[in-house]
Amino acid sequence: MQDAEIPMEFAPRHAQISEDTEPPINRRFGRREVAKRVFAKEYRESNLTFKESDDQYAPLYLLTPTGAKCNRVFIVGTLTEKEDIGAGAEFWRARVVDPTGAFTIYAGQYQPEATRALAEIEPPQFVAVAGKVSVYDPGDGKITSIRPESISVIDAESRDIWIMETARHTLERISTIGSEDPDAKKAVEHYSPDREYYKQMVLMALMSMTDKPAEEKDSDKGGFDVIDLSKI
Repeated sequence: MQDAEIPMEFAPRHAQISEDTEPPINRRFGRREVAKRVFAKEYRESNLTFKESDDQYAPLYLLTPTGAKCNRVFIVGTLTEKEDIGAGAEFWRARVVDPTGAFTIYAGQYQPEATRALAEIEPPQFVAVAGKVSVYDPGDGKITSIRPESISVIDAESRDIWIMETARHTLERISTIGSEDPDAKKAVEHYSPDREYYKQMVLMALMSMTDKPAEEKDSDKGGFDVIDLSKI
């Protein structure tokens, strides 16, 4: 996955077109997609998009190399930079960095809550972002970004909890590689993912935690299982 940005002249129109499809999706399909937890490295390496029906308003999914079928994502990291690239109206491009890499997010008039948050938050700060996947294909490879629905400032402990939860979800997906799980099968056919490569990504994330080694992290607040680093 190339480390490129969506061209500035494309971004505002792209966000408007994508957002305009959201109300019919909610009405027609009657459910809100679960936000998946993925690390930046895996998200940026993802390029398989598909819909599950021919309906023009059917949700667009991005399938990651470990088999996460994403329409919405929940990510946490450090807001390291932001820029208002709008011409005549606010349109923010921002970079959110987790221990494995960086997410790019775009927010404008169709994401009012996120736009207000980006205008007010001064980097660097830990933030939590929930939003829709966005994929742009300039012809030489797909570029992923996130269209945020909400952005909130969080503390270091909350960031560590997200790392633990995302690590656990990722390891669970890695364990299905080679199984009959339909998303895992589709991911294997498209990406031929290397289990060890993504396990090392998880280990990198866990070792970045601020307070304690990941295997000792208290699970009271997050409700997650302890991860034994020796078994990764």
